[in-house]
Amino acid sequence: MKKMTHTLRALSLLLAYPDALVRGRLTALADAIDAEAALPAARRAEIRALANAMARTEAIELEARYVDLFDRSRATSLHLFEHVHGDSRDRGPAMIDLHRTYEAGGMFMDSAKELPDHLCVVLEFASTQPPAIAREFLGEMAHILQAIFSALRQRDSTYAVLLAAVLELAGHKAQAVAVPADEALDDSWAEPEVFGGCSTRGQAAPGQPQPIRIVRRGAPSTTASQGVRP
Repeated sequence: MKKMTHTLRALSLLLAYPDALVRGRLTALADAIDAEAALPAARRAEIRALANAMARTEAIELEARYVDLFDRSRATSLHLFEHVHGDSRDRGPAMIDLHRTYEAGGMFMDSAKELPDHLCVVLEFASTQPPAIAREFLGEMAHILQAIFSALRQRDSTYAVLLAAVLELAGHKAQAVAVPADEALDDSWAEPEVFGGCSTRGQAAPGQPQPIRIVRRGAPSTTASQGVRP
């Protein structure tokens, strides 16, 4: 089996936030992928074209696109457990298990940095493992990678070629799968309005009639109103 250490590390950086450090290495990353030749020539050519396009894009525009694509959408989130557990309590134990997998494989994370389920971290860990183990490890999450790949294709994003490359290294062919209707993360995390009314859907819109319920005053409650005259 071909070595893929440099390819996995390069893909990890290409999928990272495109700060000045990443932007300064774009050509070198494409060169490293070409030199190792763990991917087919056609895929390597697509990755180089992506790197060249990123290099030609203004930094502020490139960064804004990245945030809009990966940080504001569930369907394209690079946090893999977001696609499996969402915000449920199961995500915590899954994170702990992944931490243990990393430590057993000899990689110790700085907890102050990226979460362990971020694809860049996953690829970095895979790059430290023998090819057969890395392939099997990535293959276990192929269904998630297919979903992200499909969501990127729906958005006509060239980042899809990077997900396709990861899938190929995992021994899977990149193919479109059904993607559920997306909900922006900003919307799903939004807090309800403070004075949202008491109905299940919140208060009616301003300017619309509000229902008023008139209750005849009766005997006082035996708990909260004990001792108070009607």
